[in-house]
Amino acid sequence: MSRFLLLDVGAGTLDVLYYDDQSDIHYKSVVQSPVIGTAQKAGSLPGDLVVTGAEMGGGALLQILSRKAQGAEVAITGPAAMTLSHDPSRVLDAGLKIIDASEAGRLSASGKYGSLALSDLPREQLEAIVSGFGVPFEFDVVGACAQDHGMPAKGQSHLDFRHEIFRKALDKSPFPESLLYRPDTIPAPLNRLRSLAAAAAGLPTREVYVMDSGMAAIRGASMDPTLRGKDRFVVIDVATSHTVCAAMDRDEIAGFFEYHTRDISLEKLESLLARLVEGTLSHNEILKGGGHGAYVRHAFGLDAVQAIIATGPKRRLLEKSMLPITFGAPMGDNMMTGTVGLLESIRRYKGLKRSFYL
Repeated sequence: MSRFLLLDVGAGTLDVLYYDDQSDIHYKSVVQSPVIGTAQKAGSLPGDLVVTGAEMGGGALLQILSRKAQGAEVAITGPAAMTLSHDPSRVLDAGLKIIDASEAGRLSASGKYGSLALSDLPREQLEAIVSGFGVPFEFDVVGACAQDHGMPAKGQSHLDFRHEIFRKALDKSPFPESLLYRPDTIPAPLNRLRSLAAAAAGLPTREVYVMDSGMAAIRGASMDPTLRGKDRFVVIDVATSHTVCAAMDRDEIAGFFEYHTRDISLEKLESLLARLVEGTLSHNEILKGGGHGAYVRHAFGLDAVQAIIATGPKRRLLEKSMLPITFGAPMGDNMMTGTVGLLESIRRYKGLKRSFYL
């Protein structure tokens, strides 16, 4: 293969890893997430506004655009409106006007409207980052990950829907990379990942892969060098927006749960971790407690756990834990957990040789 560009699009940061498997060189960068940058730009643009692009991480964007619509016209195309809500009525109730692409072009050409393009992978920013690496902006593979709640049927919980997708994939093949997709294999309801793949395909690359960020983090954390030779372990990634914890059994996912980081305490996380490896945790219980969901295939018990690895920008939550937790650093960097997970998932999918970071 050779040149890989791996991108982890989070709520707080965009984590970038460039890796060349021929020379074994790698460069990395952690910058502000496009979610934050886009929200800041939306709040600073004066006057009427036309919003185009595709679904990306929304963050505070709906609130910002709604506030802006109180004193100016805000027109948004249908694909871009998916960033704010999959329910068009909610976008309209926020005071925005949904338009088609031709009208967006006409408004932009009039010179009377400011323009805002939505994308999880802003090309100009990526070119600047890669230019700083001192390598050409050309790749053999681009891999990107983000969290996608999917587009459930009316009346179905998006959390239940998301975890049903996970359950079906992991029941067939209990590995994190089961949630890795080529553009032509992305399930239709995963609209954000399809938008992410389309954006990645617009970069100078031969191949594109996308993945759920939680699954990428699980695989990435499992590549921490301290886990070599260990069969049963737990990985925890405490990210800006979501926390994921997985019990791993001989490289397979035995079970995992997700929680909003803002809603989880150290005490709750330790309790859930113990119950996960004991096999007494349920998806519905996690939902009722305010969590994101859970999946359990089998248990191996707390006494069998050989190591617990913690990664993520907010892993300081675990600093005072009584559990024997090791702060991990896949590829030598805590913030590269998702990108390393992407790289390893792609390597396994394509059957490539093992890389130096292993």
